[in-house]
Amino acid sequence: MYLFVYSDFSAAARAELRCQLPAGTEAVFSADLPTEQQRRAALARAELLLGNPPADWLAPLPTQLQFWQIDSAGISQYQHLRPTFPVANAGDLFAWPCAETMVAGLLALLRYVPELAVWQARQHWEGGQFRQQLGLLRGRRVLILGRGTIGQAVAQQLSGFGCPVQFLARTDPQAQLHTRADVLAALPNTDIVVNCLPGSAAGFFSAELLAALPPHALYASVGRGSTTDEPALIAALQEGRLAGAVLDVTAQEPLPTDNPLWKLPRVLLTQHTGGGHLGEQAGKLEIFLRNLHRWQQGEPLENEVDLARGY
Repeated sequence: MYLFVYSDFSAAARAELRCQLPAGTEAVFSADLPTEQQRRAALARAELLLGNPPADWLAPLPTQLQFWQIDSAGISQYQHLRPTFPVANAGDLFAWPCAETMVAGLLALLRYVPELAVWQARQHWEGGQFRQQLGLLRGRRVLILGRGTIGQAVAQQLSGFGCPVQFLARTDPQAQLHTRADVLAALPNTDIVVNCLPGSAAGFFSAELLAALPPHALYASVGRGSTTDEPALIAALQEGRLAGAVLDVTAQEPLPTDNPLWKLPRVLLTQHTGGGHLGEQAGKLEIFLRNLHRWQQGEPLENEVDLARGY
């Protein structure tokens, strides 16, 4: 089998993958090919694919491709493709760290950690005058948009804070909310929204939904920046109609230097690092190798996705 790897692996990780591959599997790494022409040619020969090559390189899909392991949680950039072979993502690998980033960000805003860090750098003592502004995460009413692995991890972590949680999911029977109208009705009694929606839900959290939140509410987003009406979010923050936001994703990345989000006082930008952790590369290899074995044995894949549906 011919495997093409389009992932940013270290030399040690590449060597480890070669050692772990089944006998007879040849691996070619994009990082070892100096030109785009060579990388495209290698992809065109692939029977197995690991990683996220540019979407336009996959139109048309390689004729011999039989299994594709995407190495991210997001797949929206490939939604136009119609593979006839199994495709999986790495959603489980990023679920817990993404959830920790959201919970950490919410705690930071509620406990005013960003302000305290700035005052420490300035050697400014605010002290007792500041205590009355501090909030608690405990007991906050939370609405999580999306009941995938990231959303469920957020809910699991928030359970330790005694937070009542509702989920939005179109087809999941375990979710409490299933439509935009359901969300609109729930928002006035919501303290925190955590957006874990995939890119297929572009523009879902609109100006109308933002306006339905109470002014003390916080907004957190770790799905895709395209799912939030960013100008409406900025306006709500600037006008005091929203108490703050934790944003791992934005509509444009890197965020342009003239974007108001950089300077808004109650905004925490985590710069699409939410899924990062020390074991990330090893985890990607493990998921791929497990799914390769499952595919060879004709077994269901972990995190199999339907590109047309976007999840």
